[in-house]
Amino acid sequence: MAPEAKTAADLVELFTDGGCSGNPGPGGWAFILRHPASNKELERSGGEQETTNNRMELTAVVRGFEALKKPSHVKLMTDSVYVGKGLVEWMPKWKANGWRRREGSQWKEVKNEDLWRRLDELISLHHLTYIRVAGHSGHPENDRCDELAVAAYQQFLGARRKP
Repeated sequence: MAPEAKTAADLVELFTDGGCSGNPGPGGWAFILRHPASNKELERSGGEQETTNNRMELTAVVRGFEALKKPSHVKLMTDSVYVGKGLVEWMPKWKANGWRRREGSQWKEVKNEDLWRRLDELISLHHLTYIRVAGHSGHPENDRCDELAVAAYQQFLGARRKP
């Protein structure tokens, strides 16, 4: 059971985004972690040579939660429907089914299971509120995360084109 937030000082806002140039292809992730009570803010980003858009969206959320130093009420804001549905709808079912998902009449492995399991572990330490924001719609923090994620994967674009 996640701890309860005691005061406004326990609230943090986590903005995330991830993306790829091609899918799969070079990818980047980014987050902004904000503590409104103190006005402190942390930005981080990173990238991978060969990955998928969904892995980068998830990685951004995981890295944001990993940056937290104590149990908090986390207001997660992301444009990723994949992350949102995974947190709210899919993950409870996957866990109940031994981290498997149904595809037709067959059981299949959960895609990105390593990241989903890590996220499950991390969110158990916090109280989570999920809010979906529209991507590329003028949301300042989402736009900034997108900018950071794109910059993170651009370092790999030249390396990818070499024979």
